[in-house]
Amino acid sequence: MFELAEMLPPQLAGTRLWPLMRQAGITRAVGTFYGAEQLRDGEKPWDYLPLLRLKQQYMNYGFRLDALENRPPLNLAKRGLPGRDDEIDQVITLIENMGRLDIPVWCYQWMADFDWLRTSTTIPSRGGSTVSGFDRALIENAPEVAGGPVSEATLWDSLGYFLERVLPAAERAGVKLAMHPDDPPLSPLRGVSRIMSSLAGFDRLLELSPSPSNAITFCQGNFRLMTEDLPAAIHRFGDNGKIAFVHMRDVRGTAEKFEETWHDDGPTDMAACFEAYRDIDFEGVMRPDHVPSLVGEENEVAGYATLGRLFAVGYLRGLQHATFR
Repeated sequence: MFELAEMLPPQLAGTRLWPLMRQAGITRAVGTFYGAEQLRDGEKPWDYLPLLRLKQQYMNYGFRLDALENRPPLNLAKRGLPGRDDEIDQVITLIENMGRLDIPVWCYQWMADFDWLRTSTTIPSRGGSTVSGFDRALIENAPEVAGGPVSEATLWDSLGYFLERVLPAAERAGVKLAMHPDDPPLSPLRGVSRIMSSLAGFDRLLELSPSPSNAITFCQGNFRLMTEDLPAAIHRFGDNGKIAFVHMRDVRGTAEKFEETWHDDGPTDMAACFEAYRDIDFEGVMRPDHVPSLVGEENEVAGYATLGRLFAVGYLRGLQHATFR
């Protein structure tokens, strides 16, 4: 059976978030890198000793560290530019150190220049809560990125090169590379193409290498914008054991225009999705993603405020208990 986890940045260890999640029954953590203030002279966040201290910090609070979501710089690698080999070498260092420390999943993405994009983080939702959303029409006049356009062909070529370099190290380390979808799943945006924006794109990713380390992060909010049948998509990738990590959230709308929802208030049949994860024998971790901001949380990071996370954990725990009763 899969385990529920939470994204717990180490910079927030001194806030109410960490103890509240532990009180809510969460024992699995999804981590991010240490910031500069937590590094010694010359250390990089993906070096062995910072990762060791990071893992120990989670353990001391009662959490097991199951996945990392931060990444070394990768934009030269994505664009296939000179200097990419140095970036890829840093990823290999990260993967090797994750293997040494038994951190089994690295969540990465192949969005060049910028990652997830929203046009609002203050959309009114239930009871005066706020959520984030995206409207493509609002960025039609946005300037192109400084590096200029990049094609889908370039991104596929650079991804193939990256996987050829990194997957052998990941196999030796026992670490799974879990590709996150483009967010939103549209191509192009601001002149930059995207290639992880469709089910066919993920089929192609998995066809690039049969390695057991070549896997995906099934972010339900993004896959919901790619297909109307999420349980079928879970089986499509999960029947072959390729789902290494799950982000559980929901959206209302289309890839062109959507808004996030409360976990119990979106269009997706969440119970059917849980049954699909059960049927594929998913044994990784699932974390709530992009929760609403509630009253009093206006200064917290949109999508990652505390009270919405507590609601999501309770709701998902109930679904989990009902599914595996």
